[in-house]
Amino acid sequence: TVLANWDAIKRAEKGRTSVFDGVPRSLPALSYAAKVQSKASGVGFDWPDVEGALPKIAEELDEVQQARRDGTADDVREELGDLLFAVVNVARHLKVDAESALRAATQKFRTRFEGVERLATARSIDLRATGDDEASRAEHLTALDALWDEVKRTPPLP
Repeated sequence: TVLANWDAIKRAEKGRTSVFDGVPRSLPALSYAAKVQSKASGVGFDWPDVEGALPKIAEELDEVQQARRDGTADDVREELGDLLFAVVNVARHLKVDAESALRAATQKFRTRFEGVERLATARSIDLRATGDDEASRAEHLTALDALWDEVKRTPPLP
């Protein structure tokens, strides 16, 4: 294709030997992953569509769970990285910018939790009171979860 030829010419001009040459390692991690995946895709190393990429998420999640049970902290970190990489790959196939999707999800969480804080304050519930025993912590979490569900049912303010 014209694009493949253009990339080959540019690599030759700049003395690049890898499709990844020129991809800044300083990019935010999600953007870096998407760019690396896109470059690999450009030479044909990719699933043809999202249907091939989606099962990798479940596979990587299983590996996280196995590492959590049987592995070291480094194993867990590595498998979590693989899971994130698989999620970015699905996002890329769906033409979704993973960086902005995560930012939006984080903002949604923050907004909802701020709603939990407001409800807790209005009802004199101490968010930090977790108790010393497992039962107290579970009861506290149940109360906070109920507030969370209430906030989720409330339409967001414009």
